[in-house]
Amino acid sequence: MTSRRHGPCSPIWSRCVRGEVYRLRAPRNVTGHEQQGSRYAVVVQSNALPLSTWLVAPTSTSARAASFRPEIELNGRTTRVLVEQITAVDPQRLGDLAGRLALHEIAEVNEALRRVLDI
Repeated sequence: MTSRRHGPCSPIWSRCVRGEVYRLRAPRNVTGHEQQGSRYAVVVQSNALPLSTWLVAPTSTSARAASFRPEIELNGRTTRVLVEQITAVDPQRLGDLAGRLALHEIAEVNEALRRVLDI
C-alpha cells in the first residue's frame, strides 16, 4: 500500500477513490458485533458514483483469518479488511487518508466481495 496524507474529505456529493484507506471515526453507541474503536476503512465503492455517502469496509488487526478477509499492510502492520461489514458512511466521518491499496490488494478485496455477496 502506498501512503499519502491530506485533510478531511469534501462535503456531500464527493468523489471517492476505490482502494483508498482512511482513518475511520467510530460511531457512537456501537452494539452487537459492529466494529468499534479507532480503525481504518477501505473505500469499496465505484469511483464512478459521486454519492453523499461512501461504501467502506472497516479493518481489524485482531480479526480471525478467513477467506473473505483479505490481508493488507497498513503502517507496517498486517490488518484484515472486513468486507462482511461493508457500511455506508458520510465522508465527514472519514479522517486523514492513510494510503491506497496496491493493485493485488484491490484484486483480493474484489474476490472477497464476490464471495461475501455471492456475485
